[in-house]
Amino acid sequence: MKILFLEIETEQPWALASIGPAFIASYIRKHGHEAALLRVPPDCGIEDIISGIKSESPDLIGFSLTTRQYSRALSIAVELRKNLDLPIIAGGLHPTFSPFSVLESGAFDFVCLGEGEEAICSMLTHLKNGKDISTAGIPNIWSRGRERPEMHPPLALAQIPFLARDLLNETHGVFHISTMRGCPFQCTYCAGGAISRLYGGKYIRRRSVNSVLEELRQIGDQTSINYVIFLDDTFTLNQGWLEEFCESYGKEIGRGFSINARPDTVTPEMIRMLAKTGCRHIVYGVESGSRRVREDILNRPGGNGLFIEVFNQTKEAGMLATANYMIGIPGETPEDIEQTLALNEELAPDDFGCFVFHPYPGTPLFELCRKKGYLPENYEDLPADNRQTILTLPDLTQDDIGHYYNVFSAVREKTYLMRYGSSLNETQKAVAIKNLRGNADAD
Repeated sequence: MKILFLEIETEQPWALASIGPAFIASYIRKHGHEAALLRVPPDCGIEDIISGIKSESPDLIGFSLTTRQYSRALSIAVELRKNLDLPIIAGGLHPTFSPFSVLESGAFDFVCLGEGEEAICSMLTHLKNGKDISTAGIPNIWSRGRERPEMHPPLALAQIPFLARDLLNETHGVFHISTMRGCPFQCTYCAGGAISRLYGGKYIRRRSVNSVLEELRQIGDQTSINYVIFLDDTFTLNQGWLEEFCESYGKEIGRGFSINARPDTVTPEMIRMLAKTGCRHIVYGVESGSRRVREDILNRPGGNGLFIEVFNQTKEAGMLATANYMIGIPGETPEDIEQTLALNEELAPDDFGCFVFHPYPGTPLFELCRKKGYLPENYEDLPADNRQTILTLPDLTQDDIGHYYNVFSAVREKTYLMRYGSSLNETQKAVAIKNLRGNADAD
């Protein structure tokens, strides 16, 4: 039996497809089923989507969704329901933490709660045997009109085959690797902690270093590896694991790579070790320049002095340092955002991303927004993007947030052009600015 995943792109085409379907695909193929993925760009009409689905002849349609994808996915699923007689399942973070509204929409027959490898495999096996999925009582699978299912304990990562890379869009010899699932931190804005709570706190798992290297060896046996992007939220969690990784990766793979990290999880020795191993780029979650916002609202302890030291150490070691910030956070004021701008100037990152806060179901900040009336009742119908807020906040107007988003964008463009603009002609500069703005008009 075959599942076809629809990859719902929103603001612009994505460089990499979601890795969740690629993990599920590898697992179900091992058990005799089939999987494919259909990318749905922002400008793709329903007729083309239906045609693409029919060409794949699936037995089940799957959506793997974040909150930012849900609004568009729902509108597509509604049209599929009118035109196709196929069961539709939604999984991923948004359906996991908003299952009632997803099922009550009438567009989806099933919701997959949490991880989907075993659950989707069981669904396909039941379909193959001609059984009714809605009454089968499959763990993690919630059928519309039925009781909430029991949750199956998560699989050991050694039981899950390597990513089905034919579902991804990896080009130019750049490959993406996930070494762990789960996060020990309880940031109030992130679904990582919510997933751990869903599984009763027994969710964090990391692959062995040898498993990670074996996946890279297999890729290298088939094609050339030019660069590796490690997708883990915090690659630097376990110093012992990291030391073993650095010793082995440098000897066996020796290709440049990038990671994500928290400034409070790295040491000067760790930074130097990563650089020596081949790390070229570290993306740090800074979130806010206001210590009050970080500690009291986001549950992210640590002073600005630590961030400045870590960024300086990273750059001195010869690696690129990127900072990620959020604005429009509940409880944030214009003065707090000014502090973020000031910290960015002190950090002098090689690049940064600025994102407007969006409340994700399952997180403490989502519940706070709903309790205090910041969240509109039709929040699931509103487009979620990185440039504007859907919230009505007491200390920040939508105009305030839009203003500061534009300020951050201008700072980023100015910094880029100061560093690289002298080597670009006017046409190249316009293209660069357009890309920096996420394909928005570069006037």
